Amino acid sequence: MKRKVEMDGSLDVRWIRGFTNESIEFVDNKTVCYRCGNNICFLNLETKQQHVLQSPGRGVGALTANGNNGTIAFSEEKLSPSIFVYIFPELQLKNELKGGAQLDYTSLTLSSGGTYLGCCSSLPDHTITVWNWESAEPICTQPHAGQDVISLVFNPLNWLQLCALGNKSLTVWNIEKSASFYVLKPSVIELPATDGSFVEKLETYSHTVSDKMPYFDLEMPPSAISGLKGDMAESIVTKLCTKARLTPSAICWTPTSMLYVGCVEGFLLLVDPESRSVSVVLNPTTGDSIPELRQSNFQGLTLNRNCLITVGKESAVHCLQIKTTQINITQTWQLEGPVTTVTYSPDYETLLFLSNTGQIYVLNPNRSDKIVKLLEVLSGNFVAAALSHTDKNICVSVRDSGVLQLWSADGVCLGSLSLQAEVTSLACCPIAQYAAVGTASGNVLVIDLNGAGHPRLVHRVHLYHTPVDHLVFDQEGHYLLTGASDSYIYVLDAKPSKTFSIIGYTVVPGPILSLSTQCIRDSKQVKVLALCTGQELTVLSLPTGDLSGPDCVDRHGCLSTQILNVSRYEVPHPLQSCVLGVGEVFAYCQKRKTLQRFELPQIPDLSAQDTDGVPSQQVVQLKPEQEVRGHPLGPASLILSPHQLWLASVGRDGLLLIRETASMEWYVEVQCHSSRLGGVRSVSFSADSQTLLTAGFEDGSLVCTDLRMKGVNAGKVNEATQYSQSMNDFLKNIFNTENPVLIDLPEWGQGSPAGSEKSEVSGGADTVDVTEQDESYNSQLSAPPPPPTWLESRREAIIKEDNEQYSETKKNLRKTIKEFRDNIQEMMRENENLPDIDRLEQQEFNLNVEEQKRLEAMVEQEVTRVRNEVEWEILSKRYLSDVLRRECWDSMKVKGKAIKAFHSEQQVKNYPLKERTDKEVEDLHRVQNIRNIEKAACTSRLKKSSNTSVKEEEQEEGHVAESAALTGSCSAQLGCSNPYIYDQFHLQTAEQRINQMILLQDVIYCIKTAFNADFEAVYKQKVQELHRLKDRNRHIKEIMLELGVKEKLWEPSLSTSEQPERLLTVDDSEIKAEKYLTPEQKEEEERKKLEEQKHLAAKGNNVKDRALDDMMDGVLEVKKEDILNMEIPPPEFVLSKPGIQWSEEEKKVYKEYEKKANDLSEEKEKYKKSMETEMKKQHTSTKDATERFDETLTTLFEKKVKSEMAIYQEELKITYLVHSILVEDEMRNRELEFKLKLEKTLAYKEEIREEVKRHEEELKLFHESYDSTVAEDKVLDKEFRKEFCDVRSQVVDHLYKLFKCRPRVQKMRTQTDHSSNQFKGQRLCGSLAPDALVKMLKAMEELDALENSPEGASPQIWEKFCLVRRAKVESEQKVKVKALTLAEMHAFLQKRRDEDSAAQQEIKNLSDGLESLHKEKNRFLTDIMVQVLLKQGQVEVSTTDLTPDYTDSVLSDRSEVENLNTTIRTLGEQKIASMVQCKDFRKGIIQLLWEHKMMGMQIEHLNTKARDIQMLRLSEEQQDYLNKTDRDKRVFKQASILEKTIAYQEKTHLQSVEQRIKKIEQLNRQAAEKVEKSATIEQQLPNMQVTLAERTHIFEASDSEKNQAAKTEERYQEILQRKNLEDLARAQGDELAFLWAEVERLRMRNFPSLDQLKYS
Repeated sequence: MKRKVEMDGSLDVRWIRGFTNESIEFVDNKTVCYRCGNNICFLNLETKQQHVLQSPGRGVGALTANGNNGTIAFSEEKLSPSIFVYIFPELQLKNELKGGAQLDYTSLTLSSGGTYLGCCSSLPDHTITVWNWESAEPICTQPHAGQDVISLVFNPLNWLQLCALGNKSLTVWNIEKSASFYVLKPSVIELPATDGSFVEKLETYSHTVSDKMPYFDLEMPPSAISGLKGDMAESIVTKLCTKARLTPSAICWTPTSMLYVGCVEGFLLLVDPESRSVSVVLNPTTGDSIPELRQSNFQGLTLNRNCLITVGKESAVHCLQIKTTQINITQTWQLEGPVTTVTYSPDYETLLFLSNTGQIYVLNPNRSDKIVKLLEVLSGNFVAAALSHTDKNICVSVRDSGVLQLWSADGVCLGSLSLQAEVTSLACCPIAQYAAVGTASGNVLVIDLNGAGHPRLVHRVHLYHTPVDHLVFDQEGHYLLTGASDSYIYVLDAKPSKTFSIIGYTVVPGPILSLSTQCIRDSKQVKVLALCTGQELTVLSLPTGDLSGPDCVDRHGCLSTQILNVSRYEVPHPLQSCVLGVGEVFAYCQKRKTLQRFELPQIPDLSAQDTDGVPSQQVVQLKPEQEVRGHPLGPASLILSPHQLWLASVGRDGLLLIRETASMEWYVEVQCHSSRLGGVRSVSFSADSQTLLTAGFEDGSLVCTDLRMKGVNAGKVNEATQYSQSMNDFLKNIFNTENPVLIDLPEWGQGSPAGSEKSEVSGGADTVDVTEQDESYNSQLSAPPPPPTWLESRREAIIKEDNEQYSETKKNLRKTIKEFRDNIQEMMRENENLPDIDRLEQQEFNLNVEEQKRLEAMVEQEVTRVRNEVEWEILSKRYLSDVLRRECWDSMKVKGKAIKAFHSEQQVKNYPLKERTDKEVEDLHRVQNIRNIEKAACTSRLKKSSNTSVKEEEQEEGHVAESAALTGSCSAQLGCSNPYIYDQFHLQTAEQRINQMILLQDVIYCIKTAFNADFEAVYKQKVQELHRLKDRNRHIKEIMLELGVKEKLWEPSLSTSEQPERLLTVDDSEIKAEKYLTPEQKEEEERKKLEEQKHLAAKGNNVKDRALDDMMDGVLEVKKEDILNMEIPPPEFVLSKPGIQWSEEEKKVYKEYEKKANDLSEEKEKYKKSMETEMKKQHTSTKDATERFDETLTTLFEKKVKSEMAIYQEELKITYLVHSILVEDEMRNRELEFKLKLEKTLAYKEEIREEVKRHEEELKLFHESYDSTVAEDKVLDKEFRKEFCDVRSQVVDHLYKLFKCRPRVQKMRTQTDHSSNQFKGQRLCGSLAPDALVKMLKAMEELDALENSPEGASPQIWEKFCLVRRAKVESEQKVKVKALTLAEMHAFLQKRRDEDSAAQQEIKNLSDGLESLHKEKNRFLTDIMVQVLLKQGQVEVSTTDLTPDYTDSVLSDRSEVENLNTTIRTLGEQKIASMVQCKDFRKGIIQLLWEHKMMGMQIEHLNTKARDIQMLRLSEEQQDYLNKTDRDKRVFKQASILEKTIAYQEKTHLQSVEQRIKKIEQLNRQAAEKVEKSATIEQQLPNMQVTLAERTHIFEASDSEKNQAAKTEERYQEILQRKNLEDLARAQGDELAFLWAEVERLRMRNFPSLDQLKYS
């Protein structure tokens, strides 16, 4: 890790903190390890102590550990990385494994048994390799096998099984072994679909031949359809053609070598790697699933004795008990947050949980059910870290999540504070124990660090709207300087007694890239170096005195030039970082990748500040005095040690370089962080310059290192210590004054003015809510405006103060300005009334011409911007319009349009046609020439034939072929047939089909062209009809005007679909917005208006026209149409005189007037009727003409339908042809695919055959070796007695027994091992034989003890015996090892033979598939699909489906079908007649069968009755009754017997009554006596009870044993009696049964049945 250049010193890591939340592993039962930056941290779970292992390489990549044997393995991060294997706790490097990867490793795993390591590399090879890390040799490798592998896990019971967990796949790799030869064989597990269903594997290379030809095409696999070939094609097709599968997220081996697999979708699977079977244990989508597990995604799994521990995205840990398909949650633990990793310790006693935020929890189920938080490391990247200058035992760090942490000198986290803000910078004060923190929102936070592990926020100030990039204290703690990208540098008083007040600010030219200070105690100045714009250095000098006076800072807070001295320098190359020393500057140049040192010249201060506060003076050019090689990967940051003698630099390469400032020579170089993860972000010196603290960019680590100097440089350590001590002495008084003030400050938000902000505590760490001011932490689109900065607030306060101070002056000024404005407006109004020669221009009244020009320029700029946007938008729309017009309009030879009917909604569209391209015309001519040649060849063959009948048949066949039914379309009926078209039955080759498609496209083009010609004729007819209609309507309007009729006429016109070109032009009426006119266009409009007015004025002065209008309405003769307007004026006397005063002359005149009026009225009526008749005639002619046109349009529509039908038929034929070509191409692809697969399989078969042959030879040789070993072992057994021939036989026999005795190693291990590890048993294999031999020899030491020697055996004999027995044991162990190896070799060879058989079967399948494909291809090429036109009623195929299936159909002539139907009809009638006869005959048969069945049932009924009568049992009386005929005598005898019986019973009853009465009297006397005795006994009863109790007590006390024995005897007698009674009852029962049987026998003998009497 470390490389000493000058060997003057070294850097030793004291401690390291951080956590990447990637993995954590057990290295023994009580210790875990995890990666932290460029190191590996070890944590003891009991003592919580940590120690670090520094990586010997470049960084730490993948990490794994095995707690059973204390092995750790990790990879480095560089090209061609190595894997380092260490032994814990010695932390001794066992081996370095090289050559397994080119770029990086994605996963590592160690086997539980044996010295084996599995690894998976990343790009480009994705190789899975299994190593023997003890010998540093790879035993087997499989390239291109781990494309998506994220985790590798060995089977704890069998290291020959390795599970590879991928992002979307799960594969179990079986390591097959034969002696020293290993090979990896995959077993891919097919996971279910996302809905839990099992997806059938897509068989890419299977092919079967069907008996029937499919209707449309052959069934081809997707690979043949897509045209892809090879292994990649198979994977691509499989992904595209199968359902989405489950995503595995966690795996866990079981004691039965099965796998539990947890999925992201919440499924839990059980996988058997041997059979590759998968069963769904938990399906969260089903209704009966456990509710607590429905939302789980199984981030981690581990197996306990009887249950499965699972963790997911929820904050709960479940313990599942699984029995077959039944799942029960036996226990649940709740945590603070989600857990991502769960693992058991090697002894299965401790359960470890890891959260994604860095918390580590521990659970010991055997001791307690409580989960304990072991460590809260917190994950995330460090932003900055610094060592406290006031307390050597404290360092401070801040993370990107806003968490501030305090660390002790030993790396123990003392406390934390969540700032709830995005942090950007950090600095520690040298005069008080606090830290300043800069945030991304521009806030500077002051954190008090005195609270014994409880830091608190005591002050906050908002300075920027941009992130605070730099925070720097000077060495003596006078000032705190801040910098950001807005070029402002704020100077704050660093003393808590001044409440961190802001002294002022200054502005530098450009964004600040670096900021550093140098306090010069002698001159009482603080120099500040600011790096701006890369090549400009600005040095500011501030006095250390009081700067609060008005001469120091202006009202806005800008530092005055009286106290601020500014010097500017320029360097030749851009710099990324710089630091200020005493009279010199150290900088890093990324362009040259060097560290440079500049000397600062002493120049007089010439600063003069402008209005913006930016000092301006001359710039001094600097050249580097010294330049040395820097970091290979930049940019880099620099920092000087407090005593100014050491320069530290860190970069993106992760290196920390320490140099001497005097000579810039290297002291030491250390790789403290990973270069792949961004390198080092920040570095900080301690006060004594001997400790450094670095924080990484993205590795989440914080490293504390100690600088050790040796030899001559040890004196510089003393200098650093002395400087530190002197600074402590100098700042001690200040610290004692300021730190108590800091402690007394209230927490911000509680005692500060910002009382609205509150502090919150959560998760065990203090939390301060500063998001109210930090808009970058929780940004939203509708966020409120950011709060004002200190400078903005100060400026607002100044403006407010000025407004209050000068309010009266401003009021007077506004009044004066208003008066000026009124006067100027009055002057402008007067100026408008002056003559032109005296009138002033309007701009001469402007008092502020420059402001007006500025406003006009601003308006013009905005107008220009808007105009440009509008012009660009118009240009884009015009371009789109031009493209559409060019593609869809100009390129069309025939534009698409329609014709609409006059009196209906009918509409007929034409066919839009493009001009044929040259290639299409050329292809058409080429095909026609080919067809001419083919026809000529066919004609010449016909001429050579002499058989005329053959010619006639061919002509007939040609005639049939030309019929519409067989050509498959009706294009010939439309006159658009092509003589070059092939016959459908003769299309054999793909070229013919392509030529046929070109000819059919020509037919379609001809059909469309012919229809378009008819369409144009009809269109012209409609246009002419519309012109005629307009003429008629104009005539009708004239008639209506003469008649005074007001009606709305029907005036049809062409629509937009009939005149589509109107869509390309825009009328003025369509534009709703007001038209914008340029000044030139406005002048042109004005000019036209003036010309029109002049023309009208000139026209109005024509006297002749006015006279003609006044006299004769502007015409020179009266037309006949004006007769309706004529009126005859009455004579004047009619109006002036009454009728009685008229004279004769006047009466005569009046009669003439009446006659003329009547004549005129009659003429008007005649004219009016003629006009109405003419109008009706015009209407009628219009209607007739439009209806005739509609009929013409209907005819055109019918033709369009026929044309569409013909076009569709031709397009259908083209579709069939295209489809057949595609199918043929698919079959070709399929054939190539088969051949490629067959070639690969043959090559694989040859490899397997060679491998089988080689292993057979190896097996034969090893078998011979095994036989010789066995023979040698038997020889040792036989020669035992020869070895001890000089010993007595009894001793030899005893020794031989001991010779055969062996220790029970396995049993002893089982008795001594009481752990709960259920994965203890290992698979027995030859590789574990050395361990077994060692254990056996260790166990033999106990048997070899001298006390076990038999009597009579001397120590020399016993020692010799032990040596012989050990030789025998070693020989036996050797035999066992070879036997195991031989078995492995046999198994390996058998698997290779199985693979050879499988390859042979695959070759056979591929050959069969290729042969069947050839058959199908030949059948497809000969069985051509043709298109046939059939009339309705001619199809005899079921059409239940959407498309009828014509697979089994036959094409036949209609007459044959009709003749067949006639024959069928005749036969049907005959069949019906015969069926009627059969029906009648069948009816008679059925009736007779019914009668026969009824009679049979009657016979059976009568037989049953007779049998019942025969079997009836009769007594003797019944027999006598039936046998005797004298019934009256018998009745009389019975009656006399009954009378005697009744008399006897009455006599007996009277005697019984007398006896009962006597008995009652006797009982009454006895009752009286008993009553007297009872009274006497009751009087004696108390005394008797007392006596009884006493005797009972005495009896129980003295004779309890006797009583017990008596009771036992009594109980025994009862049991014996019961047994005797039971035996007696059983004997009596048997006897009773015998008697019953005898009674029955006698009864049957005495009372025989009638049937027996009959036959007796």
